[in-house]
Amino acid sequence: MNYIPRPIFRPKIFELFRKDGYNKKLFTSDLIAGIIVGIVALPLAIAFGIASGVTPQQGLITAIVAGLLTSLFGGSHFLIGGPTGAFIVVVYGIVTKFGMSGLIIATCLAGIILVVMGVFKFGSIIKFIPYPIVVGFTSGIALVIFSTQIKDLLGLQIDNLPAEFIPKWASYFQHLSTINYYETALGLSCLLIIIFWPKVTKKVPGSLIAIILGTVGTLIISNLYGIEFATIGSRFPELAQGVTMPKPEAPHITFAMVKELSQPAITIAILCAIESLLAAMVADGVTGKRHDSNTELIGQGITNIITPFFGGIPATGAIARTMANINNGGKTPLAGVIHAIVLLLVFFFLMPYAVYIPLSCLAAILIIVAYNMSEWKTFRYLLKGHRADVVVLLITFFLTVVLDLTVAIEFGVILAIILFVKRVSETSSIKVIDNDVIEGTELSEFPQDVEKYKIPKSVEVYEIDGPFFFGLASKIDELDVSTHKRVKIRIIRMRRVPFIDSTGLNNLRNLYKRSKKEHIQIILSGVTESVRNSLDSSGFSEELGQEYIFPHISLAVEKANELAAKIAETEKEQAEKRHHKAKTE
Repeated sequence: MNYIPRPIFRPKIFELFRKDGYNKKLFTSDLIAGIIVGIVALPLAIAFGIASGVTPQQGLITAIVAGLLTSLFGGSHFLIGGPTGAFIVVVYGIVTKFGMSGLIIATCLAGIILVVMGVFKFGSIIKFIPYPIVVGFTSGIALVIFSTQIKDLLGLQIDNLPAEFIPKWASYFQHLSTINYYETALGLSCLLIIIFWPKVTKKVPGSLIAIILGTVGTLIISNLYGIEFATIGSRFPELAQGVTMPKPEAPHITFAMVKELSQPAITIAILCAIESLLAAMVADGVTGKRHDSNTELIGQGITNIITPFFGGIPATGAIARTMANINNGGKTPLAGVIHAIVLLLVFFFLMPYAVYIPLSCLAAILIIVAYNMSEWKTFRYLLKGHRADVVVLLITFFLTVVLDLTVAIEFGVILAIILFVKRVSETSSIKVIDNDVIEGTELSEFPQDVEKYKIPKSVEVYEIDGPFFFGLASKIDELDVSTHKRVKIRIIRMRRVPFIDSTGLNNLRNLYKRSKKEHIQIILSGVTESVRNSLDSSGFSEELGQEYIFPHISLAVEKANELAAKIAETEKEQAEKRHHKAKTE
């Protein structure tokens, strides 16, 4: 039977074109879900755009373009793409420092990284990022998002708000006397609406109701009492002139900018990969379907390469919108396409009315988003866990909040790797076997040869238990400490060594050379096929001698006894010669 390799990139939307793959019933379900998800995504897209340091127009464009591309090229049946809260911090930093040109470059670089990750099948590997790191920077991002919304929620009059967390809060306290009680009352009212609206119905999102009621209420109050509220129009007056779909625009690219933006691009790529695959896994758990993680990474890469040229910001699969899609009957990626079309219609026909939306109302929406992102229950639960996990969690969290998300992810991953290596090395051990007869020599098969498998005084037996890798390097010296016996042969038992890396091979070779100088013969036993292949490919098998490498301890002990007997006989003859020579003299 000929093996047909599975393609790396096969978007789920292709399944619509199979025979009997799609019908009117499925389309109806997708249509309803797509319309509802489009409504859910509208206030979030506008809020994420403003919080990221760009215009609400760009937030909505991102939801349209990225939502469409995610559904066309993604590896999940249900994933809804668009801007998310995870990107707010990093996008704001890039826009502040490099402008939109820098954001386009960073997002495209992130897209290229995602495509490469998918092509090289990193879809499964990305899931191994330690959970404390994910929770740490997710909770950190949530706190940062919350802190950015205090100014609009309370209507504080601050001209130049610091970007850093601690100076930002210091500025809030310094300007607390400028609080606008009307803005504060409006923001808190919108918060209450969002919190309690699900008790009325879950079909229509509370954030949309809050925006509608908040906007209508401020218009009425402004007209009756002349009280002014800060709105999207007051911050972005150009939107009052109407909106048009921007044309694709290529940035001015320099090598220096690419080099400087490479780190933020890696951060965007990692965030995108984690959030999209996590959302896809959640969707699989609810629906019983299976996503293609490598196709999803490639799809997200294509999305982030194309979206910024239309003025969009980084995008990924959004868990909340994906669950809204599933809960409202979405069955295929066509629901995501319909959601993008709904947002496109809003963009052309309703966007001019967005200028009346109060900023304090959007702040309330983002505070709820931050709360949902915070995972405070999980955070509290992890604080009761293993000390190393707590360290990773807290360091990642505080670095995200106080310093920078890029630094937090890089440092958190490095710290997690170090702790992982430490844990694995702690499970590996090297011990001396003191028994006269080695356990596992299967003496029951050789009852008449028990003496044959006893360990003579001139033989040392050590056992390595666990991977023989660089993490075990500090313990290798234990193999080089001889006991009080006159050791001539050293058996290294490796039956529980699943693999050996280049550092382990180098240490083993160094031990062999030192032992050779001391006239001690090394014998390896219990060598697995994987370890044997590594020994052969490195040339160590030939260096040591094929006759000193055995798959089982019985054969190794037998060989050691033969060598010990020969050595003892040789030493006896030499002693007799010395004695005879001394006697004749």
